[in-house]
Amino acid sequence: MPRIQAPSVAEHHARQRRALLDAARALLAESPQAPSMAAVGRRAGLARTSVYQYFTSAEELLAAVVADVLPDWAGQVVTKVAAAPTPATRVWAYVEANVDLFTSSEQAVARALTRVVEPRVLRGPLEEFHARLQVPLRQALADHGEPEPETMAELVSSLIVQASQAVGPADCTQAAGARTVTLARLRRLLGPYLGLDPLPDED
Repeated sequence: MPRIQAPSVAEHHARQRRALLDAARALLAESPQAPSMAAVGRRAGLARTSVYQYFTSAEELLAAVVADVLPDWAGQVVTKVAAAPTPATRVWAYVEANVDLFTSSEQAVARALTRVVEPRVLRGPLEEFHARLQVPLRQALADHGEPEPETMAELVSSLIVQASQAVGPADCTQAAGARTVTLARLRRLLGPYLGLDPLPDED
């Protein structure tokens, strides 16, 4: 029997499962292909047979990754929004947090999941993810005095997606990088509405 390096069997299993989820997530960030159970086991330092003690199939493993990463991403956004001091800066914190996700390795994970996970498996978690993000954004917009917070929240979210997708290779070669280019464009659009000063490199 493998040696348990944890205070309890339950914690040992939790750590092993966590290691497998992290390994699958890392592999998805590197390649848009679904990782094999063997590859996930190798990345986590476990034998292929051990992987099946936690997940009966690659499909179950990928569904578990979806259930793991979406709340994590939402939590990052919600936490950053909650830390901002005013309604306008909460809206901008929402923008920044989402752009951070779009311009990080997590975006590669998101693209891979949409490619390798069945749409029926993704649909529910994605709807919950979107709904959770809209709550703090709508509240910040309402507190800012926006008369149509729901409509404006959808527009802000769409702007973030379009601005992030519009960043091309030429933008990424600039010293500022993809994140700053995207934020600068969004600040020009949303800054006057929010009453925010231009970003330092826009002056």
